[in-house]
Amino acid sequence: MKRLNDIRVGILKIPVTRIALLVVSDMVSILVASVLSLYVRYDFKFMDVPREFWVAVLDAYWYNAVIVAVVFAIFKLYNSVWRYASDTELVNNAIAVVICSIMQPIIFWLEGVRLPTSYPFFYGFFLMILTCGIRFSYRILRILQNRRLHHFGGKSRINCMIVGAGAAGNAILKEIESSSYLSIHVACAIDDNPGCHGKYLRGVPIVGGRESIPDNVEKYNIDEIIIAIPSASRQKLKPILEICKETGCRLRILPGMYQIINGDVNVSKLREVQIEDLLGRDPIEVNVEEIMGYVKDKVVLVTGGGGSIGSELCRQIAQHAPKRLVIFDIYENSVYEIQQELKQKYPKLDMVVLIGSVRNTARVNEIFKRYRPDIVYHAAAHKHVPLMEDSPNEAVKNNVFGTYKVATAADRYGTKRFVLISTDKAVNPTNIMGASKRICEMIIQNLNRSSKTEYVAVRFGNVLGSNGSVIPLFKKQIEQGGPVTVTSPDIIRYFMTIPEAVSLVLQAGAYAKGGEIFVLDMGEPMKIVDLAKNLIKLSGYRVGEDIKIEFIGLRPGEKMYEELLMNEEGLQETANKMIYIGRPIEYDADVFEKQLERLRQASLDEESDIRRLVREIVPTYHYEE
Repeated sequence: MKRLNDIRVGILKIPVTRIALLVVSDMVSILVASVLSLYVRYDFKFMDVPREFWVAVLDAYWYNAVIVAVVFAIFKLYNSVWRYASDTELVNNAIAVVICSIMQPIIFWLEGVRLPTSYPFFYGFFLMILTCGIRFSYRILRILQNRRLHHFGGKSRINCMIVGAGAAGNAILKEIESSSYLSIHVACAIDDNPGCHGKYLRGVPIVGGRESIPDNVEKYNIDEIIIAIPSASRQKLKPILEICKETGCRLRILPGMYQIINGDVNVSKLREVQIEDLLGRDPIEVNVEEIMGYVKDKVVLVTGGGGSIGSELCRQIAQHAPKRLVIFDIYENSVYEIQQELKQKYPKLDMVVLIGSVRNTARVNEIFKRYRPDIVYHAAAHKHVPLMEDSPNEAVKNNVFGTYKVATAADRYGTKRFVLISTDKAVNPTNIMGASKRICEMIIQNLNRSSKTEYVAVRFGNVLGSNGSVIPLFKKQIEQGGPVTVTSPDIIRYFMTIPEAVSLVLQAGAYAKGGEIFVLDMGEPMKIVDLAKNLIKLSGYRVGEDIKIEFIGLRPGEKMYEELLMNEEGLQETANKMIYIGRPIEYDADVFEKQLERLRQASLDEESDIRRLVREIVPTYHYEE
């Protein structure tokens, strides 16, 4: 009974009226095509056409009607959505007409009549024009209506320029022109291929190469620029984006080449141009199989799992089928967000979310005893430089001894691998945060000498968009109308996106043998003032006019530039050209352990001179007394 009802519903859903109209129009087209074929063959003179040919054409009409109906139905020419018809429907229509034309000599042979040799060709030509014209007329009228609305009123439209007159640009333009919901008018297109200049893409003029973008933005009163070159690398895109951001137009871009491969190019895939697009390098690639090999079917613990780096670690680890993912963090709000995200995305993931502090020895030991993690990623840390300068004892308690407690628990409960998330600020530190992270590196190198656990550290620079970084601060200041505050016009930093940094952390963990400090190649450093200028321009404002930049001087403990490697360390390459291994600095383990105990007691006693003890442990630490 249910199946019968489903069939009835299916029948009701078929647009019978539309199909009937198409069939009727095709029947008329057959007759018109037959008459026109003889009319043209006999030099546009009806009286010269032999009477027996007219009779033969009329007698063959019903054969042709059945053949056309069957062939067109096979090629789905009665149930396509013609308002969105494309080249696929055009090709199907052409093939169907060719088949019907080939049948003409056979039909007339069966009737015993020999029509002129040219008749099937004329018949196919006219039948193609008539059937295609009827089917594509709705789409043509729709496009004309959309253009009329733009020129003669209707809702306000955005003047748009498309950069890239290739397949992606064509696909975007096709969707814009066929949709009545998109309030976009494409005024012109840009392409670096000189052979395209002066030509048209779907009726839109291709007005020049990238150098002509500013002039044409002014000429066509452009509001928005769409970058439709998904095959281009970031290195090739950067100069184009540099030109576009100077125009003050809104910028949108297609994400990547896979959009073209999947045929998934449409307006909904466009995204805002982001600051990482201006880094001028391609996204860092990692060997997924190597990561998968050592994470799959393992119990993985991530401390600080709710933070910027920790939460991204959880996302990427979840992709590689761990046996269990244990997320540990003291701040319940952020860890709740990553928990809900992973639950939705990976419903089969065995995930445990725990609240607590790495400074709580009993809590840390209890977690290790119960879950026995195979791999630990230690991302829990205080990282905000100026705040830690005002609370140095807290930096020591959390960063140094939080790491010590988690690392010793890993040894005690048989963890196979321990990966410390470190920072470039640990190199020749000028602030307590960097110095505390350097001590963390020394702790795990010291433990690695006597433990079966493989302890490693991964050191990298700033990550774009992480909590407490300059990008969210600059964006907030821009939203408020400025000024954007920069410490110094000369200050520079290394930058990497959060997913890139975490991918390299995971791969470095796969390379670990114990005791290494992995250093990530952060590419070329970038001036913070240039970062600020780019963000202002990408937000559609003019630097110094709409939004001002204000220099406020270096903050306590802040460097003009960061280093990724100490002078005493050497560089050893790995299989990934973006990951290097720094040679460990030798130090006396017994002395180090005694210094650690003194430092622990001093932090508990809230000694005001704790920086002096830190410098005894880290001789490269320099600070203003």
